[in-house]
Formats: sequence, structure tokens, C-alpha cells
Amino acid sequence: MLITSLQNDRIKYVVKLWNRRFRDDEKRTLLEGYRAITRAVQCGMKIEECFYCPDMFLGSNENDLLAKLAESGAKTTETTNPVFAKLAYRDRPEGLLAIAEVREHRLENMKPVKNGLYLVAERIEKPGNLGAILRSADAAGANGIIVCDKCTDIYNPNVITASTGTLFSVPLAEASSEEASAWLKKNGIKTLAATPHTDKNYTEVDMTTGIAIIVGAEQFGLSDFWLDNADLRVKIPMLGLADSLNVATATTILLYESARQRNWKKTAAFS
Repeated sequence: MLITSLQNDRIKYVVKLWNRRFRDDEKRTLLEGYRAITRAVQCGMKIEECFYCPDMFLGSNENDLLAKLAESGAKTTETTNPVFAKLAYRDRPEGLLAIAEVREHRLENMKPVKNGLYLVAERIEKPGNLGAILRSADAAGANGIIVCDKCTDIYNPNVITASTGTLFSVPLAEASSEEASAWLKKNGIKTLAATPHTDKNYTEVDMTTGIAIIVGAEQFGLSDFWLDNADLRVKIPMLGLADSLNVATATTILLYESARQRNWKKTAAFS
């Protein structure tokens, strides 16, 4: 099927899905680009329909992906260049846009892992930062992410783009800070709060046991709730003019310190 009209009902439906309220009502989201769609499929997301425009493809893998989607039962729909340009969120579209069912991210569905590494992101406002945080959590081998008191939609297109599709790879839950704290305590997972108001550097604490790194809003940092209830408080030394780091950067440093310690401990055990 080839869609040539901007007035097509399916095209109008897709355009509406860029609106958060409509996505919430429909329980659907949009995935744009080869990487995001491929990773979503690899992680078990159900793709309902994929719109494509061959003139915009960047390589030769797109047709194989479309074939796999068709085999899985997804509908594939070709569009003209002007129609796809209307659908696309990016300034430079890659010629692939899929409709996917969203998942429910309930905390009770997250299975605790012994000595696991977790991340709690509280009140992150900027979609790009949240996406970058999700990407770092995947790269560092985190066992789960809890988004607390959310200020942005995790299916915002900028979250998906910044996460490079890793939004779908790490177990994810949405909860209040109180619910997250109770779940962590119940499962014996210590909490580590990132704050400049402490004398202990992040390299001076043991991150090899079950631990949850807590990071907070871009402008104000962590709430008093987490600062008051954290088992550990650490800072990242600031040696220059700047007095703080971007929350995604700080998160990456802390996650990789835990990954470093865990890898060292594993290597030492076998040496």
C-alpha cells in the first residue's frame, strides 16, 4: 500500500501520536529510525505498523527489517516523501517510523537481583537528559531503573532518541519516591545519594553490593526525602570553575564507578 495524501486518516492518526495526551489515551508510541525500531523489536516491543519511505533510507538494512516486521504480523505501509516528512519528528528523517504498544512499568513487576545495580531518577525534567541516563544505565549493566515523580513522559520522542533505543533494554518502573524507597528497603538494596553536601567522594564507598544510585532534578538536585533517607551520600569532586555537572553526566560517572568496582572484584576473585 502506498499513501500519497496528507489527508489520509492513518497519517492524521500518526501525527496525533506525537501529542503526549493522545499517546497516553491510545497506549501507543512512535519509534523513529532503524536503530530505535530494531532495538525495540529485540527487546520484545510489539510493533503494530511501520511506515516507510525508501528514498530516505540511509543504508541497505531497512528492507530486511521491514521483512521481519511483516513476518511478525506488523503492517508495513509505504509513503511518498512529502507524506513521510509530515510524519517524521526529526529534521532529517531516515524513512522508518513505527507504531508500538507501550508497556506498563509497574514497580511490583520489577524482579530484584541479588547484589544488583539500580538507578533511581527523581523528577528529571528534560527528555534528552532522561534518555541519556537510560543509555548510560544500559551501558553500565544496570539491573533496573526507577523513574520517580516523573516530570517527563518516558515515551517522549526525545527520550527514545537520546536513549538510542535502550529505553526498552533495562527493566524500568515508574513510582513515587516513597514507593521506590520502600521497595528498595524491602529487597535489601542500599541507596546512594549524589549531593555536593558531603565530604565523601564517590570513589570512597563500596558499590559492589545491592545498591541504588539516586539522582535528582537538573535545577534543584535531590529532594529532601532522598537526602534524608539515603544510606550513603557521595559527591563528585569539582576541580574547575563549574560547581555542578549535567545530571546525565553525573549519573554516568557514578554508574561506571560501580561497574568498575564490580569488575575489579570479579577479576580479583579469579586471580
